[in-house]
Amino acid sequence: QVQLVESGGGLVQAGGSLRLSCVASRSILSINAMGWYRQAPGKQRELVATMTSGGSRNYADSVKGRFTISRDNAKNTVYLQMNSLKPEDTAVYYCNAVLHEWGREYDYWGQGTQVTVPS
Repeated sequence: QVQLVESGGGLVQAGGSLRLSCVASRSILSINAMGWYRQAPGKQRELVATMTSGGSRNYADSVKGRFTISRDNAKNTVYLQMNSLKPEDTAVYYCNAVLHEWGREYDYWGQGTQVTVPS
């Protein structure tokens, strides 16, 4: 199992930046993949960015060139640097961890952190 705790959300003007953090309760090197998803009001949760334990990154087209996912293995922390924020980035952002254990895949989620970019 793994517990995830996000932080760093807030209100920021369009064009501004925020950095989200997600601290895991175990070594992130033991986690197959970690990522960030978001859910805006009335919409489904969507992928923002993911990173495998091997370091491969994947981004939603809507955030490519603006957001960067990174990690600090020593701190068991994954970050999401968000630049050039737009009103459409407003959502609750969730940290996700995927574990492959005992032949099965397990998904874990943090509690979410709100990001608001006023129009």
